[in-house]
Amino acid sequence: MLEKVFDPAAVEDRIADRWENAGAFRCGRPERKDAEGFSIVIPPPNVTGSLHMGHALNNTLQDVLARFERMRGKDVLWQPGTDHAGIATQMVVERQLAAQKLPGRRDLGREAFIEKVWAWKAESGGTIVNQLKKLGASCDWSRERFTMDEGLSRAVLKVFVQLYREGLIYKDKRLVNWDPKLITAISDLEVLQVEVKGNLWHLRYPIEGEKDRFIVVATTRPETMLGDTAVAVHPDDERYRDLIGKHVILPLMGRRIPIVADEYSDPEKGSGAVKITPAHDFNDFDVGRRHDLPMINVLDAEARIDPQGIQDDYAERPEAYVDLPDAAGVLSHLAGMDRFAARKHIVELLTSLELLETIEPHTHMVPHGDRSNVVIEPWLTDQWYVDAKTLAQPALAAVREGRTTFVPKNWEKTYFEWLENIQPWCISRQLWWGHQIPAWYDPFGNVFVAEDEDQAFEEALAHNVGNESLSPEEAQALIDDADKRAGFLTRDEDVLDTWFSSALWPFSTMGWPDETAELKKFYPTSVLVTGFDIIFFWVARMMMMGLHFMDGEVPFKDVYIHALVRDEKGAKMSKSKGNVIDPLDLVEKYGADALRFTLAAMAAQGRDIKLATSRVEGYRNFATKLWNAVRFAQMNGCVRADGFDPAKVEGTLNRWIIGEAARASSEVSEAILAYRFNEAAGAVYRFIWNVVCDWHLELAKPVLSGPDGAAKDETRAATAYVLDVAMGLLHPFMPFLTEELWSETGKEGPARTSLLALAPWPDLTGLEAPDAEAEVGWVVDLITEIRSVRAEMNVPAGAQVPLVLVQPGAETTARVAAWDDAIRRLARLSDVSVSDQVPASSVQMVVRGEVVALPLAGVVDLGAELARLRKEEGKLDQEVARIDAKLGNESFVARAPEEVVEAEREKREEYILRKEKVRAAISQLSAGA
Repeated sequence: MLEKVFDPAAVEDRIADRWENAGAFRCGRPERKDAEGFSIVIPPPNVTGSLHMGHALNNTLQDVLARFERMRGKDVLWQPGTDHAGIATQMVVERQLAAQKLPGRRDLGREAFIEKVWAWKAESGGTIVNQLKKLGASCDWSRERFTMDEGLSRAVLKVFVQLYREGLIYKDKRLVNWDPKLITAISDLEVLQVEVKGNLWHLRYPIEGEKDRFIVVATTRPETMLGDTAVAVHPDDERYRDLIGKHVILPLMGRRIPIVADEYSDPEKGSGAVKITPAHDFNDFDVGRRHDLPMINVLDAEARIDPQGIQDDYAERPEAYVDLPDAAGVLSHLAGMDRFAARKHIVELLTSLELLETIEPHTHMVPHGDRSNVVIEPWLTDQWYVDAKTLAQPALAAVREGRTTFVPKNWEKTYFEWLENIQPWCISRQLWWGHQIPAWYDPFGNVFVAEDEDQAFEEALAHNVGNESLSPEEAQALIDDADKRAGFLTRDEDVLDTWFSSALWPFSTMGWPDETAELKKFYPTSVLVTGFDIIFFWVARMMMMGLHFMDGEVPFKDVYIHALVRDEKGAKMSKSKGNVIDPLDLVEKYGADALRFTLAAMAAQGRDIKLATSRVEGYRNFATKLWNAVRFAQMNGCVRADGFDPAKVEGTLNRWIIGEAARASSEVSEAILAYRFNEAAGAVYRFIWNVVCDWHLELAKPVLSGPDGAAKDETRAATAYVLDVAMGLLHPFMPFLTEELWSETGKEGPARTSLLALAPWPDLTGLEAPDAEAEVGWVVDLITEIRSVRAEMNVPAGAQVPLVLVQPGAETTARVAAWDDAIRRLARLSDVSVSDQVPASSVQMVVRGEVVALPLAGVVDLGAELARLRKEEGKLDQEVARIDAKLGNESFVARAPEEVVEAEREKREEYILRKEKVRAAISQLSAGA
C-alpha cells in the first residue's frame, strides 16, 4: 500500500539510482541493438554553469522526446556533454587563484595555468551535469563528452587543418568585438547592448584651401577621430555636392582626408556628414573598403591611445600629413592614456581651437562585454577566419529543400536572413584555455598549419629548402639538433572560439573522424531542441560543418526552437531585476516532476512561458491527485489481473474508460510527434484528472463498494489497467512519480517485466468504444452542464433541485434509468421527471441534442440573477472597450514594455471568454423564463 502522502524528496534519488543501476538510458542495450535509432545531442551547457530556467525547459522537452521514443521501442541516444567555455572558465580559475593569493596566470605560464584549469574541471566542472540528473534527464551518461576531451580535440584539429587546406580558413586583418579588459576578441553573443546617457559632440573639420569653411560631423566617441581617414556625405545631398572629392584637414592630426560620396551617410541625421574611422567602427570599416581608405588603429589592446598606427601611416604616406609636428605633440601627450580620459582631453583641445560647435545630450546603445562589463571596442586586428559564406550555401539549400525543418517554421526566415548576409566567422580568441590553433610560424614569416608540430616541421623544411631560404645542410642541422629545431617554429598562441568545437558536436561526439557504429546508426540526429538566440551561433554552424564533413548529410532532421521562460508578469528574468527563479529551489519545494510538467504544459509553440510559482504548486497537486487515485484503487482491490484483455471487457463503464484511454494515448502521441508539448501535457492532464479521477473512479465507486462478482472483478482489473496506461502516458513528463507508482503497484498481481522507463508505450489502437462513449459521455456531459448552471446561477451548494427531461428519446430515457443514482448523486438532484415542454422559471440546456431543464423557482430569484448577469455583461463590455482603446493607441503599444502590452491582450482574452459564459447563462435563463 502506498504511503498516504507523495514525498518527491524521498522518491527522486532512489528512483534515479534505480535507473542508473539498470543502465536504463544506455543506447545499444542488447534487446534494442536491432531497433530503429533515435538521437538527440544535448546543447552542451558551459562547464562553469549551473542550472537555470532555460536549461530546465530545454532539457525537459528533450527528455520528454527521449523517454517517449524509448518507450516506443527505439534505441535512443540522448548524447550528453559540456562545453569548455573558454572565457568563462579562464575567468573562474583566475578568480580562484586570486582568492587563494596564488600566482596569477601570467606568472604561472601557459602550461602550468592549463594544469590548474584541468584540476578545477575535475573538481568542480560537473555541477550542471549533476543538476540535470536531479531534473531527471535520461541522457546516456556513460557517453558523456567534453569539448576539450581527447576525441573531440582530435576532431577539431582535423577540421581546422582540412578547412585551411581547402582555403576555407585563413588569417585576415578585420574589425572584431574587442574586450579591453579580457584582452580578447569576443562573439556577438557575448556583447550586451546597454542604454547609456552620453553626448553627441559636433566637430568642425576645416575644408582644405577654403578659409573659414568647415564641414560639421557628429560623434559619440571623439577619441576615435585620431584615426579618421575620410568624411562621408550622401551623393544626393545638395549641401555638399561641391565638396565631394575635396579634402578636410583633420584637426589635431594635420591629416588630409577626402570627402567621399557614400549612401551610408543619412542626410536626415545630424549634419548629414559623418566621420569615417575604418579601424574603429563596423559600418565605417565597410565604407573604408568601398573607398579603399587607410585603416589607422589608434588604440592598443587595453583601449589606451597608441600612436604607433598613426606613425606607421605617416611612414607609409607622409604626403597625407600637412602639420605633423603639432600632431606629434598631441600624440605624445595622449600616448598611453585610457580612451575615456583621452576623450576628455581631445574635447578640451578642440574647444581651445574653436573646432567644437556644440555638445548635445544623447542617449544611445553602447556595447558591453557580458562578462567583463566594460565597453567593447570595434578593433582592427589580425585574426583567423572561416569563409562562412561559402559554407553557408549548402546549409541554406538543406533547409530550403526540406531536408532539415524548423519548428515553428517561422524561424526558417531568421535562419535564412542570417545566412544570406553572413560575414566571415572570426574563430580565434586571445586566451589560453581552449583548443590552441594548430598553426606554426617559421623565422621567415611563413605559416604552416598541421595536426601536430612534427608535421608542421616537415612541411616547413620542405618549403624553405624548396625556395632556398634554407640550404639542405641547414635543414639537416635542424633535424639533427633538438635545440635548434625547438626554436625554429613558434606556435600561434591563440585558441579557437568555443563555437568552433561545438559546431562539430553532432558527429564529433559519436566518434568522428573514426567510422563508428554510433555514427552509422545515430547520424543524422533526429531532432535538435534549442533556443532561438543561438540559431546563428550554433544551429547554422552545425549545419555548415555537418554538411561539409559528413558527405552532404544534415546533422539533424528537425530543429525545435523553444521560447523564453519569463516571470509571471512576462518580464525577462534577470539578476538586475531580481526576478530570477532558480529551478532547483522549485525542485526542492515541489519536486522535479511538478516543475517539468509546468514547463511542458506551458511550452506552446512560438509563445514565451510566463512562469508563476503557483503553476508549479498546481501541478504538484496534480501529482498528488494521481497518487491518491492509485492509493484509492489499491484500497478497493484494483490489482492487475493475469490474462486481462482490455478488448474483451463487457461493462459499459469499463469499455468507456478503456476507450477514453485509447483516445488519450492517440492525442498524446500525435502531439509529442508534432512537438506540441503543451497539447500533449494537456491531453494527459485531462485524461488523468478529469476522466479517470473525476469521472471513472466516481462512477465506479458503487461497483467497487458493492457485492463481489464478475462485474466487480472486471471493474477492478480495468481500473488497474487504466492506471497503468495513465502512468505510461505521464511518464515522459513526470518520470519520478510514475516510476515509483509503477514499482509500488507491481508488488501485487503479475510481476513487472521492466522499469516503466523501458516499458512499452501505451498503444490502445482498436480499443475505442464509441457506443460506450455515447452513453457514459452523455451522462458526464449532463452532470457537467448541471454543475455549470448551478455555479453560474448561484444555486446553494446543498440545494437539491429537480431535473426535467423534455420530450426525451427512448435512448436518453434508458440512459437516465441506467445511471439514475449516479446522476442524482453527482448533480445533487431531488428527482428526475419527463415533460412535453420546458417548465416555467427553468434554465434550459441542450446536452448532445437532448433538451433538459432545471426548474429553479423558489431556489433562486431568476429575475435577480438575470439582472446580475446583464450587469456583469455590461461591465465586461466596458473592460473590453477600455483595453481595445489602449491597444489601439499606437503610442502605448510602441512605448509600453512588451510584457505590459501582452498582459493587456491576455486580460482581453479572459474578459471575452467570461463574456461568452455570461451570455450563455443569460440565454439559458431567458429561454426558461
